[in-house]
Amino acid sequence: MASSSPSSSLLRAASAYSRTRFFPSSFRNLTSTAQASPSVINHHRRSLTSAAVRSFHCSAPRWSHRLDWRSPLNLRAQIRAFNPVIERLERKFATLAAEHPFKAVLTSLPKPGGGEFGKFYSLPALNDPRIDKLPYSIRILLESAIRNCDNFQVKKEDVEKIIDWENTSPKQVEIPFKPARVLLQDFTGVPAVVDLACMRDAMHRLGSDTNKINPLVPVDLVIDHSVQVDVTRSENAVQANMELEFQRNKERFSFLKWGSSAFHNMLVVPPGSGIVHQVNLEYLGRVVFNTDGMLYPDSVVGTDSHTTMIDGLGVAGWGVGGIEAEAAMLGQPMSMVLPGVVGFKLSGKLKNGVTATDLVLTVTQMLRKHGVVGKFVEFYGDGMGELSLADRATIANMSPEYGATMGFFPVDHVTLQYLKLTGRSDETVAMIESYLRANKMFVDYNEPQQERVYSSYLELNLAEVEPCISGPKRPHDRVPLREMKADWNSCLNNKVGFKGFAMPKEAQNKVAKFSFHGKPAELKHGSVVIAAITSCTNTSNPSVMLGAGLVAKKACELGLQACQVYVKPWIKTSLAPGSGVVTKYLLQSGLQEYLNKQGFNIVGYGCTTCIGNSGDLDESVANAISENDILAAAVLSGNRNFEGRVHALTRANYLASPPLVVAYALAGTVDIDFDKEPIGTSKDGKSVYFKDIWPSTEEVAEAVQSSVLPNMFKSTYEAITKGNPMWNQLSVPSSTMYSWDPNSTYIHEPPYFKNMTMEPPGAHGVKDAYCLLNFGDSITTDHISPAGSIHKDSPAAKFLVERGVERKDFNSYGSRRGNDEVMARGTFANIRLVNKLLNGEVGPKTIHVPTGEKLYVFDAAMRYKNAGHDTIVLAGAEYGSGSSRDWAAKGPMLLGVKAVIAKSFERIHRSNLVGMGIIPLCFKSGQDADTLGLTGHERYTIDLPSKIDEIRPGQDVTVTTDSGKSFTCTVRFDTEVELAYFNNGGILPYVIRNLIKQ
Repeated sequence: MASSSPSSSLLRAASAYSRTRFFPSSFRNLTSTAQASPSVINHHRRSLTSAAVRSFHCSAPRWSHRLDWRSPLNLRAQIRAFNPVIERLERKFATLAAEHPFKAVLTSLPKPGGGEFGKFYSLPALNDPRIDKLPYSIRILLESAIRNCDNFQVKKEDVEKIIDWENTSPKQVEIPFKPARVLLQDFTGVPAVVDLACMRDAMHRLGSDTNKINPLVPVDLVIDHSVQVDVTRSENAVQANMELEFQRNKERFSFLKWGSSAFHNMLVVPPGSGIVHQVNLEYLGRVVFNTDGMLYPDSVVGTDSHTTMIDGLGVAGWGVGGIEAEAAMLGQPMSMVLPGVVGFKLSGKLKNGVTATDLVLTVTQMLRKHGVVGKFVEFYGDGMGELSLADRATIANMSPEYGATMGFFPVDHVTLQYLKLTGRSDETVAMIESYLRANKMFVDYNEPQQERVYSSYLELNLAEVEPCISGPKRPHDRVPLREMKADWNSCLNNKVGFKGFAMPKEAQNKVAKFSFHGKPAELKHGSVVIAAITSCTNTSNPSVMLGAGLVAKKACELGLQACQVYVKPWIKTSLAPGSGVVTKYLLQSGLQEYLNKQGFNIVGYGCTTCIGNSGDLDESVANAISENDILAAAVLSGNRNFEGRVHALTRANYLASPPLVVAYALAGTVDIDFDKEPIGTSKDGKSVYFKDIWPSTEEVAEAVQSSVLPNMFKSTYEAITKGNPMWNQLSVPSSTMYSWDPNSTYIHEPPYFKNMTMEPPGAHGVKDAYCLLNFGDSITTDHISPAGSIHKDSPAAKFLVERGVERKDFNSYGSRRGNDEVMARGTFANIRLVNKLLNGEVGPKTIHVPTGEKLYVFDAAMRYKNAGHDTIVLAGAEYGSGSSRDWAAKGPMLLGVKAVIAKSFERIHRSNLVGMGIIPLCFKSGQDADTLGLTGHERYTIDLPSKIDEIRPGQDVTVTTDSGKSFTCTVRFDTEVELAYFNNGGILPYVIRNLIKQ
């Protein structure tokens, strides 16, 4: 940077100020409406100050929002020079603060020894008895509405709706919500940063201020989805896999590092640090914010559906689509339907040997049966005291699997103990407890409990939970362990479905013999070929992780002789902890040594097998499966087991606790009755059974008590933002506008805003559209937009090969989400896709209706698009279930899909479709494509008004076909704000137009 005098720097800063260059758009809006809360004001004061400082000289590698400055003394002098500007602003802020609609309940929170922690908006000060009956989760929504009330984005009427929750929630009323922060992982974070960079370009083309595209709330991005299990059973596996991860993803990582410096308020946690949700739980979660003396509850939305894990810490958090998260970053309130809350009462105590994983799989099945889609679940009761924070987080984590928006555990003494264990300071914990008690958000089970009202109620006696696993194709298909052998044999015989493979009787006893590295080996139906201790769900829980170590230790000590290393060498074993803390306590306990002996060496710190990054199977194993049509199994401690997700060659995939993963790896098959059949033979020739290697609850508790120590958390997270040598060596440009490389196959400028004008395109129906795909029930986002490997014959593979990418460098779809050209070709590319247009054939193809040709879905879509024809998708129930994945909406939009007609939608996916301008429609109850006699060979016209003010949320529309059939559907625009998104062609064009107008 060229040298300049302080006066010239000040002139430049003042000039920038006069052009309102540094003002966040929402601040300009607030000044025009003369409504702002102190917390908002303070936030904007910080935004202005940091922006002014950036106009001078800011220093260090800015890949963290915990900034490091080169010259503090010089910085302070520059800020003093800029003070006249800031002082004038502060006088303006003071005037604005006086106008806050709820200024009367702004209260001081005193410190026990004198002074104050800060100010807060007091719910008790409202003196409204309805608040005492509100679920704790709803109180968080209420506090946010009060604090952010400006009678523009959040109105007093919204506050009243929340206070009157008992009466308003059944009516599906709409409320705005402003989360305190946003959480990203790299698979969803890369496209989010791509979109932000692209929005800056759009702002520039439309002649507006590109600095309006900046996060206004803290954004934390954890890189955890890129590491694959290439190297296993090796002491060097972590380093080897990380080197391969950087080789494959250098361009993506450089882009994210650029984004962390180009966009303000963004922290990037480098690769190799841990899984996003465990890092969030152990480090990023604030529980209570103290921002410039304003206290308020932590809340977060994340671009990963398992963001709900933080609910176990008493922080309100849930998954949203990437496009919704981008809007939240830019200060837009999230529009949501005020949810019902299911009260889930826990009593009793888990039996000896039963794990938190067994509990969560039981809870998942119960809540799926109860029906909790779009609702909060709030846990309470005497059984809460029997659950550790890690157990609570395990249950909260699987909210998407049981269908709830949140699985919430209010803060109590267990929460406070965990905060201290994980290195939060005593003063911080004291502030958190004082604030939550003062604002009636703390549960003290030593005091009489105020009766709260819930929308519906469930109860579980923890003593009734028994060991179990889930599968073979869905997380909520729980199987008690004692019934597993019988259930497996039923699955072999049942017709093809979620619980069936239709294996012919004569083929059920097939044995595939092969040579594994020169040694004889064999596979049968049910043989385990992948055993993975993986996923945020379980690797954050010391009891199950140390339990796995104890199983390994007992097996080693008994000398199980399944083979030289106990677990058969052709089983791909792996251990991927959620944070470095896990490694520390496994080493402290001495149990990692035994896990290594069983093949469970640490392979990396990230999601790995749980999201499909399981890596290749040994070629001999893969050939044995393929050539003999073996129904191979994977057993993993994950949260998702949909077909085609874990590995293309494992058609049966079971979710299990980490200790059960080790047990099934030792057995080598899921076709076993653990009560009656031995796992192996001991060194003295005796049969060894499951009960011989299974640790007691007391053994596990002793290991946790002696091995999980506070200094482990502190030392791990003190180093987390320092990065690692490979990350720190990445060089990135300093420009705030991204220079797109047209030849890049990882990062590409998407076409969303090309030719965009300030005039919204308006509402529209659909005329004479062809059916691109005709689906049944439970089509997941993995079916729509796979995250796993890119098949060698797919359109995406062809695209990459044409650009000189070798097959070994294809990487995964998840890693290429920053390139719309790859992702459009990967849409509906799952090899297990079942499309009724293909009459039973499985695969990523469809029928091009006008010609009758069978084509890849992408090729058919392009043929329709080039001919000027719109397309629609027909589907059954739970369309879009699974991971929150914005590409599952972006991809269909790029293929030309204008509407999806389904029996029902998963919550996040439906909102993502709306966000991309696709019309979601629901068949009337009792109807679907089959009952209406629809084959998918018809042409469809959707009679939707062309004026947005003629459309109401949830109204009925008529769909007609060229075959003469006509039927009524409900249009699933659920709120007025969603109608505004549709009118603008999607949420991001809506945000851009609004920011420019402000």
